[in-house]
Formats: sequence, C-alpha cells, structure tokens
Amino acid sequence: MLSLTCPCCGITAEETEFAPGGEAHLKRFGPGSSDEAFEGYLFARKNPKGVHFERWRHAYGCGKWFLAARCTATLEVFGTYPAQTTQPPAELIAKIKAKRPEWEGWA
Repeated sequence: MLSLTCPCCGITAEETEFAPGGEAHLKRFGPGSSDEAFEGYLFARKNPKGVHFERWRHAYGCGKWFLAARCTATLEVFGTYPAQTTQPPAELIAKIKAKRPEWEGWA
C-alpha cells in the first residue's frame, strides 16, 4: 500500500485517505485547439512502468490537491509537492536520479 505525505497539511497516511487524480503536468487543450490536440488531452495518457508523476487529493483530510512522484512497479513514493508547481522540484528529481541512475527525466 502507498504511504503519501500531503505537502499542504503535512499529514502522512495510507493511500485510502487520498483520491487519485491521474497524470500530473498535462498540457491542457480547450476551445480553439485542434480536434487532434483536444482528443490527445482527453484520452492519451502515459502508462509507464517506473517513475510516474500523478495528481492526488487529500480527500479525508485538508481536501487539497497535490502532486506525487512514485514508481508504478514497486509503489515506492519518491516525494510529494504542491499542485501549483509547473514541474517537479529539483531536489525531487535529484532524489529519483540517486535511486534510479538510468532514469531519463520527467517530461
């Protein structure tokens, strides 16, 4: 089971206290975009084996959204950070690289 720490309120709890929200750092396409770009935004998602960045909501706590980096194969959580962040913090990237030297990057 995953153990996540909400960066908003500081509570660490099992994943049952949180609600998953899908892939993080998506480029959103809306009115005025091409049909292909909008279709890609709605339906195309990465499904990697390994490091993945996701959105989570502290559903049974403060109710706020945040982002998490975790490994989909081992369920290891590398860290969490605020949802308003446009890219993962440098210290989180360094932590992932230290544990997974072969990892190529978040984008």
